[in-house]
Amino acid sequence: MDVRKLFRSFRYAWRGIVHAFGREQNFRFHVLAALIVTAAGWVTGLSTSEWLIVILLFGGVFALELVNTAIERVVDLVSREHHPLAGQAKDVAAGAVLAFAVASAVIGCIIFIPKWMNLLF
Repeated sequence: MDVRKLFRSFRYAWRGIVHAFGREQNFRFHVLAALIVTAAGWVTGLSTSEWLIVILLFGGVFALELVNTAIERVVDLVSREHHPLAGQAKDVAAGAVLAFAVASAVIGCIIFIPKWMNLLF
């Protein structure tokens, strides 16, 4: 195993994350949402299993957002001019992020709302 190659691959991956954070508004929005949910989870007192679910959802949204960004970049590289298939590829990738984000929000509501209801009533 080439340890230098391994560390280089981590450096490239980190560079991709930094790129997405610096240039992608939706990625920054998801990071902000994750920070808010983390604070809410800390205040609410989530169980270990609930934290595992929340962290898995964060990772899924972040990963899909990164894949979406990669698809957008490749499509832009291949075709600078507007093409219906290029637009569809971008739209479908964005739709995947949206679908997972909505599912994550629903799961978040299932975790948080009963706890908040118990605090209020």
